[in-house]
Amino acid sequence: MINKAYGLLGLATRAGKIVFGTEACIKAINSKKVKLILIATDAAERTKLNFANECKKNNVPLIECFNIEDISKSIGQSNKAVIGINDTNFSKEIMKIINGGEAIG
Repeated sequence: MINKAYGLLGLATRAGKIVFGTEACIKAINSKKVKLILIATDAAERTKLNFANECKKNNVPLIECFNIEDISKSIGQSNKAVIGINDTNFSKEIMKIINGGEAIG
């Protein structure tokens, strides 16, 4: 099931539907461009708190899941603790998988 989420993250990356890194994600949240933020479970506490506040303020769902290594590998980058999904369909499917449902298809 988790592999499906990684696969979707890879697909979203290739489709140009994600932003990654702290600065880019904060900017995307504030400009209302992201539909979902994923933050690594092993991200710094300060980072988690900052994103929790920004997401709450801008009404963007935030899911703490995976670890930095797995997130980075799934999007073909290194050392990324935060990624934002800026596509409604990808974000819905990823949320569904992470929350225990199945992806369509």
